[in-house]
Amino acid sequence: MRDRIRWSALLLAGLLGCGEPALETQQRSSPETAQVVQQLAASTRPGMGASVYWVNNAIAGTTFRTWAPLAQKVWVKGDFSSWGLLELSKEFVNGTWNGNWSGDVAAGRPGHKYKYVTRNAWGGDAEHADPRSAWQENSSGASIIYNQSEYFWNSQQFSTPAFNQMVIYEMHVGTFYDSPGGGPGNWTSAIAKLDYLRDLGINMIEVMPPYEFAGDFSWGYNAAYPFAPESAYGSPNDMKRFVDEAHYRGIGVIFDVVHNHYGPSDLPMWCFSGDCLGSGGEYFYNDWRKNTPWGSTRPDYGRPEVRAYIRDSMMSLTNAYRADGLRWDATKFMRTSDGNDANGIPDAWKVFRSINREINATQPWKISIAEDFGAGDSITNDSTSDDSGGGSFDAQWAGEFVHPVRQAVIEMNDSNRDMNAVKNAITQGFSGRHTARIIYTESHDEVANGHARVPEEIWPGQAGSWAAKKRSTLAAGIAFTSPGIPLMFQGQEILEDGYFSDGDPVDWNKLNSYGGIKTMYRDMIRLRRNWFNNTRGLRGGNVNVYHVNNTGKVIAYHRWENGGPGDDVVIVANFSGTWFQNYNVGFPRGGLWYARFNSDWNGYSSDFGNTATVDTNANGSAKDGLPNSANIALGPYSLVIFSQ
Repeated sequence: MRDRIRWSALLLAGLLGCGEPALETQQRSSPETAQVVQQLAASTRPGMGASVYWVNNAIAGTTFRTWAPLAQKVWVKGDFSSWGLLELSKEFVNGTWNGNWSGDVAAGRPGHKYKYVTRNAWGGDAEHADPRSAWQENSSGASIIYNQSEYFWNSQQFSTPAFNQMVIYEMHVGTFYDSPGGGPGNWTSAIAKLDYLRDLGINMIEVMPPYEFAGDFSWGYNAAYPFAPESAYGSPNDMKRFVDEAHYRGIGVIFDVVHNHYGPSDLPMWCFSGDCLGSGGEYFYNDWRKNTPWGSTRPDYGRPEVRAYIRDSMMSLTNAYRADGLRWDATKFMRTSDGNDANGIPDAWKVFRSINREINATQPWKISIAEDFGAGDSITNDSTSDDSGGGSFDAQWAGEFVHPVRQAVIEMNDSNRDMNAVKNAITQGFSGRHTARIIYTESHDEVANGHARVPEEIWPGQAGSWAAKKRSTLAAGIAFTSPGIPLMFQGQEILEDGYFSDGDPVDWNKLNSYGGIKTMYRDMIRLRRNWFNNTRGLRGGNVNVYHVNNTGKVIAYHRWENGGPGDDVVIVANFSGTWFQNYNVGFPRGGLWYARFNSDWNGYSSDFGNTATVDTNANGSAKDGLPNSANIALGPYSLVIFSQ
């Protein structure tokens, strides 16, 4: 994880300094001068935040409910009251105040802007946007009432792909399909490129955090409003339309979520009740656990109300926005204060378990992914309750795969490439499930933060060179043919160079130069998805890396689900610059094996060698612990795939 956040020095100083709110609001009327219009009775209607309610099939008003357990009074004001103050009332359950304030506003309608005003125990008033805002005019502006049921969904027949059939494309909305200069890309511009992703073979998109953040340009990991789509990208309906349009094309959507810290600027929940408790107030830890690498804004997982806040934001995505999965950013910095297990935060495990167990119980086909890099099987092991067992994640990003595979192709000298490390990357797994790991060679983290795109790292400044094309696609081929769920980063398929930046859109003109490389990615994706019903084993969980030639830098492995023709798949990869005319390698069965893919085909790039890797009869003697063998031609830095 890491983001190139455009920090506001003033706001950051306020946040990390004396405990005052790191928030400058656009006040429409100050708490001191606004008129108190009326006091509202506590609502008996459900919902937190601003919830539209109906009478006789028509919108009849809006219920406002907010958690402010340290406040003396709470008001709401907005377009519905000409920005006069409406006083909310405390809610009591069995005679005990639950910390909530609520009231029904008959004049409240979708599209109305509003804010809260809280009075602390010392009589001081402060204005805040809604921590549960579903729609923001911007990160420092007013919240907007949104009717979650107003969007009409067109894609009613979509089914989320099975975990073992997923191929994920990581996307940053602001740079995916945009032109340099002006504002960032948005949901509408991204929709315009969905046909391209469908034709590439992608069936899952992972969207980098698209929730309201300070400014218009960001990776998204400085989210301040976990319930509200980023205003620079469009409205909530625009975000739903993106999911709808993706589903219409057979593509699921995973949203990246950030709950290891918030902001750190423009936070509506900062000191919300007016009592900062020495730091950020009731939403945040206020001791050593508050500190993260990105600001002292770690939410307090020990409070049930904060856990409910996190849970509700995620369920809003899986339910109201029909997301097909969640990718949890940097869970290591939820379960520890600084990445060191000695400084653990046990409360975070209750967040993991409770939310994942709920998803598994209600929508088990939706995937929950952790980016952890540290806890191993415990992240993806099942839990028996909210208080014990593993984290119950379906999958986690595998640093154990990406780092050795990238190193094997970035290394300048063939002699230094470690085939045993590549073997370990292919066979590594979590929790006994091959779908419990996400494998990739490029992601937002791996192509920035001191790193660059794989072709760029192979030959800086010469990402379009023969060596960069050959070795970067070799690494991608390992990802598409190893056990796990493959992921690629936007633009990887057109040999995007340099490093990722939130102000540098994907250069789609590269399709003119590297359209053949894009075709290679399409072909690998189709084989991974068993497009032609003859590579089923690439979806399976079984692997046998049976040939490791660390001298010649060749590796071969067998993939299968149940075994047999159309299922058994053999992959042979050459990590050297040597051309082999008759390379002898084992096969799991005799007979004719068809060459389904050869990355050295010059249709992918005119400067490729077009090595004649052809269909072959595996009638040779036993080899590599397998009953049969065959001689094959193998191009330099190439990967070939056989099946029967």
